This record gives sequence, structure tokens and C-alpha cells, in this order.
Amino acid sequence: MDTIAAEELIARYNQGERHFERCNLEQANFFEAMLVDIDLTECCLNRAYLPYANLRGANLSSAQLRRAELSDAQLHQANLVNADLQQATGLRTNLSFANLSRADLREANLSGADLRNADLSNADLSNADLRRVNFRDADLRGTNLRGANLARSTDVNLSDAIVDAFTVYPDGHRQAD
Repeated sequence: MDTIAAEELIARYNQGERHFERCNLEQANFFEAMLVDIDLTECCLNRAYLPYANLRGANLSSAQLRRAELSDAQLHQANLVNADLQQATGLRTNLSFANLSRADLREANLSGADLRNADLSNADLSNADLRRVNFRDADLRGTNLRGANLARSTDVNLSDAIVDAFTVYPDGHRQAD
């Protein structure tokens, strides 16, 4: 896995390069970066700083984004299949129409995120902060929501999701209450 500095990647991207598969970008700073349709398949972006970055249509399949900062980022139509986003922070992040199937979002904070039409099938969102998230037409089949906080979230269909006594429902109650 080749290590690339954020500045170098942005320079190469601005020259037209889009494919950066299997690279190491751990702790990279991509604040407000414009990286539309970039391919970061299997890249390591653990603890990367991406607030306000535009990653619309990006391929982040099987990428590692543990503890990454993604607040206010644009990930509309991004591919995050099998991505590891454990303990990532994505306040108000736009993940509409994103594919997050089989993604690991344990203990992630996606409060206020837009997950309209997102594919979260078989994703693990256990113990995640999902307050005030828009789930309109999101696919939650087989999604692990054990211990997740869905308070004040909208358009949540939990009929095929996995919940437990510690899951906080959109109206603020728990099964055990």
C-alpha cells in the first residue's frame, strides 16, 4: 500500500487522474477538497480529515475510514460497500443514494445525516448515533441497529432491521420502556 500525501493526491486529481486504489492516506487532510468520482477502493483513510469535502460518486469500497471526520461532506451516490467506518463522525453528511451495504459503522456518529435512498442492507450500525437522520426510502434490510440512537430520525422503516432493547426509536422510546 503506497503512502500518498494529500497535497500530491489533490494535484494529481486536478491533472485528471482518478484512480488511487489501495493507497495509504491515514490522517490526511482533505478539508473542502473537490474529489468527485475519485476511486479510493481499499485505501486507508483512518483518522482522515474530510469536512466539507465533495466526494460525490466516489468509490470507497472496502476502504478503511475508522475515526475519520466526515462532517458536512458530500458523499451523494458514493460506493462504500464493505467500508470500515467504525467510530467515524459524519454530522450532517450527505449520503443520499450512497451504497453502504455491508459497511461497518459501529459507534459512528451520523447525527443529522441525509441517508435518503441509501442502501444500508446488512450494514452494522450498532451503537451508532443516528439522531435526526433522514432515512426516506433507505434500504435497512438486515441492518444491525442494536443499541443505535434513532431519536427524531425521519422516515425510518425498521421492519427488516435488527434492533434490541437498547435501540432508541425515532419517537425516543426503547423496547424495554
